[in-house]
Amino acid sequence: MADYADVSVLNNLIKTTIDSIKGFDDSAEHADDSRFSSLFREFAQDRRQVVASLQQQVRQLGEEPEDDGSLAGAAHRVFVDLKQAIATRDDKAIIEEVERGEDYLKEKYETALKDDSISGPVRSAIEEAYRSVRAGHDKASQLKHSYSGS
Repeated sequence: MADYADVSVLNNLIKTTIDSIKGFDDSAEHADDSRFSSLFREFAQDRRQVVASLQQQVRQLGEEPEDDGSLAGAAHRVFVDLKQAIATRDDKAIIEEVERGEDYLKEKYETALKDDSISGPVRSAIEEAYRSVRAGHDKASQLKHSYSGS
């Protein structure tokens, strides 16, 4: 029997990470500069690998993993789409939204890692996923700071 805390934490991270994928796909679609579109597609692909890994962990626990994003994520995307439709849709605004989303995602993983109720194997899976999330966060942050400096 799977531990409820393990499955709950993993599925919450899966939903949030799927939101991240959708955000990167949207950002890639709306970026004017092909360099940014390519980078956002790479970020989305990295996140897909994270999701697949976390979903596999849930399956190993004998449960069904989440396979869709959160309602809050969907609401955020709608707001971002609305904001982009009203605004000029420039790359700088998209990069700022990406970095803001990365901050949120990183915080979700850090909170999960502080949860004392999760088992050792699940913690290890989250730590591995977090390394990818952290690397993506750092790249997005560097991109934001280098773009705002130009």
